[in-house]
Amino acid sequence: MTQRRYRILVIDDEAAVRENVVRFLKLEGYLPSEAEDGESGIQAALRSPPDLVLCDLMMPGIDGFGVLARLRAEPATAGVPLVFLTASADMEDARVGFLLGANEYVTKPFSLAVLGAIVEQKLAAGKGQG
Repeated sequence: MTQRRYRILVIDDEAAVRENVVRFLKLEGYLPSEAEDGESGIQAALRSPPDLVLCDLMMPGIDGFGVLARLRAEPATAGVPLVFLTASADMEDARVGFLLGANEYVTKPFSLAVLGAIVEQKLAAGKGQG
């Protein structure tokens, strides 16, 4: 049986973080795509809904909360799991994110092993949906 190759969209304005996460996801067998800001991330997700979104919280223009709200409002992306990757350890930010429908909140710096486990868990949880 062929394992499905999951598509993961990485939205982060920090090129180094985005490139490291994309490289890691490729090595793990996923099909990552990337966006450097919230608006282009929203457009990419709406054009071709991914299986999972990894999104920075603090970005210029549309921040992660705005990305999440827009994706949850669109039928094509409403059920796509979204994991925030953020330098903010503010518990209020985490609370707001979960209230808006985020699936996980990971603070930077994070280990790629931890990120990989979270990605696997969120994809497995979403298999029966859609």
